[in-house]
Amino acid sequence: MRVREPLVRWSALAGRIDAGTPAHRDRSVDALRAFAILGVVLGHWLVTALTSTDGGLDTTSPLAHMSALAPVSWVFQTLAVFFLVGGHVAAQGYESARGRGVPYGQWVKQRLGRLFRPVAAVLVLWSLASGGMLLGGVAADTVGTLLKLVLSPLWFLLVFAALTAATPLVARLSPLWPLAVVAAVDGWRFGFGGPAWIGWVNVAAGWLVPYTLGAAWSRGAFARRTPAALLLGGGIAATAALILWGGYPASMVGVPGAAMSNLNPPTLAAVAFGLAQCGLALLLREPLARVMRRPRAWATVALVNLSAMTIFLWHQTAMMAVTALGLLVSTDLPGLHTVPTSAQWIAVRLLWLPVFAAALAVCWAAFHTYEQDGRRSRGRARRGSTGTPTGPSRIVASSAPTHGNASLTAQSAPTPAGDSTVTGPAAPAKETLRA
Repeated sequence: MRVREPLVRWSALAGRIDAGTPAHRDRSVDALRAFAILGVVLGHWLVTALTSTDGGLDTTSPLAHMSALAPVSWVFQTLAVFFLVGGHVAAQGYESARGRGVPYGQWVKQRLGRLFRPVAAVLVLWSLASGGMLLGGVAADTVGTLLKLVLSPLWFLLVFAALTAATPLVARLSPLWPLAVVAAVDGWRFGFGGPAWIGWVNVAAGWLVPYTLGAAWSRGAFARRTPAALLLGGGIAATAALILWGGYPASMVGVPGAAMSNLNPPTLAAVAFGLAQCGLALLLREPLARVMRRPRAWATVALVNLSAMTIFLWHQTAMMAVTALGLLVSTDLPGLHTVPTSAQWIAVRLLWLPVFAAALAVCWAAFHTYEQDGRRSRGRARRGSTGTPTGPSRIVASSAPTHGNASLTAQSAPTPAGDSTVTGPAAPAKETLRA
């Protein structure tokens, strides 16, 4: 009977979340966002290896030793989906804000508000940890390796924040324009010997392509399946051609020691692959919506979205904590400290994933409150003191519908956002939701 109790409680919680979700909410958007979040987390955990070297830690990747694993990166490199969903929600939110007379400054402050406290928590903790490690005699190279793993994903936040702030300027921009910029930049630097630094133009232009696709989605551009199917087919064909005949690497993530990376900065191959991903995501909306009608599936997605920033910001720390604790064992642990050169390493690494997840759960317990708006948290506490329920049944109040200015909880894994009040024919009379 005790074994069944957690399942009964989970079913009850899922039922409350499902019943409390507005009927007009497009749950497929949340599902796509959750998929993108988990894709990043699992991708980093699978293709990043910290090896034990002379008492310290160094970074490598199974992709550097087993090139046949390149297709793994096609599954877990989900950044284009982040920007697709982010552009979709931001464009809708801005149009709703304009309709209600909300000034741009207020709108963008709300959208970006939840970014800063979670990031500040990561930076403060790792500043203290780095100083402590250096004072404790840890090699500077090891500290640098760890900091790089923590800080390198934050570039995504900066790019996403910039595009979000620029939504009024780029929401109606055709994706063909930034796509042409990416092609021109790659042609210059690879075909005509242009300077390497020009490639960093693609950091903005490359991710602007799926972002503007998302904005077009919000305007109904993908109401029919044909445009999405063309994106999928054209993206696959272009990616294959660029890899087979254009000299681009097959891996869609950076590989240590490789001469070229498709991701840093984004290349035309990465953008073409992103187009295929966006097409597939748009085609999956209806099947995902059907799956999300199941209370347990929907509750899982809603809970992931509520902690998207925390998951994104701390998943590398969780992996590194497990790896560092493993050094206390007198021998290198397979799949954790050993060089990833064989299929055996992959099999053992899969066994470590639940341990990483448990460490991430600890990080979540310690830091997820930084993802919440303090003013709103105090408001909930006051309402709770008067007897209004403040438990899990209210969780969907933090998962906004895709209509109006309610940006979804963590619109993409690391999406900054804010609170907004949704009004209009599709929304409840007045419903304050967390972005």
